[in-house]
Amino acid sequence: MNPELIRSEAVIATAKTFHYGGQAVIEGVMMRGKDDVAISVRRPDGKLEVTKRPLPSICKGRLRETPLIRGVIVLIESLVLGIQALLHSAQIASAEEEGEEMPTALLWGTVAVSVAFALALFFIAPLFATRYLIDPHISSSIVSNLIEGLIRIGVFIAYLKVIGLIPDIKKVFAYHGAEHKVVNAYEAGSPLEVEAIRGYSTAHARCGTSLIFIVLIVAIIIFALLGRPPLWLRILSRVALLPVIAAVSYEIMKFGAKHIKNSAIRILLAPGLMLQAMTTREPDDSQMEAAISALNEVIEAEKPVDSS
Repeated sequence: MNPELIRSEAVIATAKTFHYGGQAVIEGVMMRGKDDVAISVRRPDGKLEVTKRPLPSICKGRLRETPLIRGVIVLIESLVLGIQALLHSAQIASAEEEGEEMPTALLWGTVAVSVAFALALFFIAPLFATRYLIDPHISSSIVSNLIEGLIRIGVFIAYLKVIGLIPDIKKVFAYHGAEHKVVNAYEAGSPLEVEAIRGYSTAHARCGTSLIFIVLIVAIIIFALLGRPPLWLRILSRVALLPVIAAVSYEIMKFGAKHIKNSAIRILLAPGLMLQAMTTREPDDSQMEAAISALNEVIEAEKPVDSS
């Protein structure tokens, strides 16, 4: 493994009580704090526009910290906040006038379409491929589920390869790299300045890419326990068990990030960390500035107010 990657992962153990994180958006970065989310977007005129919004109560309540339940909440939170942030950033980056918030029904409709597409591409399609191309030639349900899982991983990697060829997506991946560099620097106690964060890694143990990879592995194990039931039941299980898989996977990711200094844990997390090379790019200074401004915004919002 890259020594720089190992070094940057190891600093996670020194992280603050609250773990900041976010995602790349169109021409910018979103950062999630304890109570707020900040979106920093580069306007066509070159200036950064930073917007801060309070988080919904479900995103910061007790359930958000309850093992297993929090994994499902994080999954929903990531979809909803992510789509909101992408729409907001696209609006600013295209220099359109800011209008009303996206209607709730339309937002949830967009989330539903996104989830349906992901389920169809990464879960249902591999199932049908295995059922009609592989199962007629094998008798082992374990082998069948293993092959289905490998097809699923292959589809995911191919998907990342294809979208990574799109110029606009390459830029989003660079902002993703900027987000990771800034969080890594913050967790190491470095000043949030471009010069200081430039040397940090674009990989991070709590990245969504790593979480998805863990989901794909956990899915193989859980589906293998079900054997090879009728096709309709197999389809139902791929949908109904997704929250369970997400919950277990999130706990694995949190445990791994907490114990990243352990060499055995680093080896287990290495595939997911290396996969991040497909979803991140080395950012330029302006992209790092966007990530810094977003993180600073949520940090400043959470500082105690001086009552003197």
